Amino acid sequence: MFGVLFPNRSFPLGISTFNQVDEHRWLLDMNYFVGEAYDQVKEMCVFLLNEMVLPAGKSLAVYVQAPGSQFEYRGAVHSACPSAVFPLLWPGATSGPMLLTGPGAPGASAQIGISVEDLATLPSLNVGHQKRVEEIALKVGENLFNFMQSFGTTQGGKLIVPMDILNQWFKKFQEKARRDPDYLNRFTM
Repeated sequence: MFGVLFPNRSFPLGISTFNQVDEHRWLLDMNYFVGEAYDQVKEMCVFLLNEMVLPAGKSLAVYVQAPGSQFEYRGAVHSACPSAVFPLLWPGATSGPMLLTGPGAPGASAQIGISVEDLATLPSLNVGHQKRVEEIALKVGENLFNFMQSFGTTQGGKLIVPMDILNQWFKKFQEKARRDPDYLNRFTM
C-alpha cells in the first residue's frame, strides 16, 4: 500500500516495517528504528505504491508522537499527491497528567503513525511545513535582534540602535548566504 523513506538515513521501507494496529492504522516504533535518537530524524518521505491502493476521497495521514506527548498531524498523501516529504518536528512532552490510554495515548517511545482517513476531514495545510516556516522566521528574527543588540544601547527599557542597522544586518545576512551555501540551512536545524 505505501512505503516510507527517511532521507539520508534509510533505504525505502515497506509497510511490513510498521506494526499494523487495525485495518486502517500502522505504527513505527522509532526506538526500534533509531533508538533514543528519534529527534535526529528530521523528515520523512511517504509514498503510495500505485494509484489503485486508496479509494477515492481517502488519504494516508501521517502523525508523529514523541515520548510523553500526543500524536500530532504532519500531512497526508493521496491519489492526487502520491508522495510527499514531511518535516517531522517532534512534539515536546506534555506537562500535566496523561489522561488517555490505548491507541493515541502518550507513549513511552517515539512513534510515527499512518492512518487511512477521509481526505476532506484533514487540514489542507501541511502542518509540519507551517511549523518549520515559523521556526525559521523565529531564528531569523533572533539573528536580527542579536545583531541589533550588539550595536545598540539601552535607555529606559528600550533598545537604541543606529538608523541604518537593518540595512547593515541585511547586507551581512546576504553576504553570509552567498559565501556559505549551508548558512540558510542552519536556520532549519
